[in-house]
Amino acid sequence: MPPPRTRETALRQQLAELRGPDIAPKALDARALAALAANPGCDRRALLDGVGVDKAKLAGALGAPSAFGMSQFAFMRGNAFEARVKADGGAELLRLVHEKLDPGAAPPGAGAVPDLSAIGPEGRTERTARALREATGTGAWTLLDHPMLALDVAGSPAFLEPDAVVVHPDGDWTVVEIKSFPMLDGSADPAKVGAAARQSAVYVLALEEVAAGLEPAPEVHHRVLLVCPKDFSNLPAASAVDVRKQRAVTRRQLARLTRVEDIAAALPEGTCFSPGLPAEELITAVEAVPATYAPECLSACELAFHCRARSRAEGAVTSLGRSLRAELGALTTVPDVLAAARGKAGDPEDPAVAALRRAALLRAEALRGTAAQTPARAREARVPVAVAARAGLPQDLAAGRRGSAGGLPEVHTVPAPGSPAPETGAPRAEAHETPVPTGAGAPEAAAPGDVGGREAGACL
Repeated sequence: MPPPRTRETALRQQLAELRGPDIAPKALDARALAALAANPGCDRRALLDGVGVDKAKLAGALGAPSAFGMSQFAFMRGNAFEARVKADGGAELLRLVHEKLDPGAAPPGAGAVPDLSAIGPEGRTERTARALREATGTGAWTLLDHPMLALDVAGSPAFLEPDAVVVHPDGDWTVVEIKSFPMLDGSADPAKVGAAARQSAVYVLALEEVAAGLEPAPEVHHRVLLVCPKDFSNLPAASAVDVRKQRAVTRRQLARLTRVEDIAAALPEGTCFSPGLPAEELITAVEAVPATYAPECLSACELAFHCRARSRAEGAVTSLGRSLRAELGALTTVPDVLAAARGKAGDPEDPAVAALRRAALLRAEALRGTAAQTPARAREARVPVAVAARAGLPQDLAAGRRGSAGGLPEVHTVPAPGSPAPETGAPRAEAHETPVPTGAGAPEAAAPGDVGGREAGACL
């Protein structure tokens, strides 16, 4: 007799059906979780990540492939640098942790590096938890190389693999993040450091869940160690990064995520996200899950190009940015915004509508002023000063000076190739000279390499 079907078993079966037959789930990493937490209102990403769908393959099947990925050179360089940092049993890495985070502890000697190998992510997670528990009471430095941690995300576990976790002699735990971007004179790119801090904050949250199961619970440091190459070399440099803010933001946003089973329950029967299905079926399945697109998704989600195309086709104002969407209130589409600005729709008492109409009036006034100034600009067209000087024209007839005959256009000359320059004040243009008018009716400023209709070499 088969065992009774529990709620967890039913959920796993449902997620497998959504993912597609015989398709293994794609594991979430800390980068994906950081991006997921950055857009907690997107049910589409929450479901696809919870199900374990490979969004890169799905985007390609939808006809909107993503541009994510790391070059082979960067991948190999990062692996080589990490191997150097962890060489000799992690002696250099433990020295950096002692120097930057725990100088009061005993200097590290030959630290212990337990074996964390096991079958499957669940087995590796259990092996990591046991190694952490055993290392906490030894009173020595211990390095866990690529441990496996689990974090509950939208009702399903996400397995995470930090670069390293160090157990201090007093039993505290520290996350170590190794990156391949350089640290120049003790500082690095703030954007890359911020991304590394958000990623490390996810690891800290997962470690805190492991620590909560121990008695007494060890302390997980809120300062992580960021290790980077020093000045473009292959030598490691380290810095302590406080991730308390990123940890609090990530915890709050992950708590707000809609649970996967609630989203899956609202889907039509037979919905499947297998990349092997026809594009029409995939589009129908993907569009059955609501999405919240924003321009920031382009740097964080593989489906961003598909969602952007749909958002633009629907005229949604979210495609223009979250800040603009927040200011427009109840106006959710571009046609609604334009109609409100033109006075054809919208409540005049609505602050957003009033601001749009005021902006439309200011724009109309600016356009009328520009149209009225266009003839005046045409009358002010003159030969540029630099061109006039190089062509031998008098400075008082260059740009910024009007003609002397009551505003009428004057004709000045540029000598033809091989001919002598005309005397200043010549009354009229000779047959071998090319007229260059100034004042009213003058042509637009000559482009580089072209003066008065001739090549630059003909007169300069």
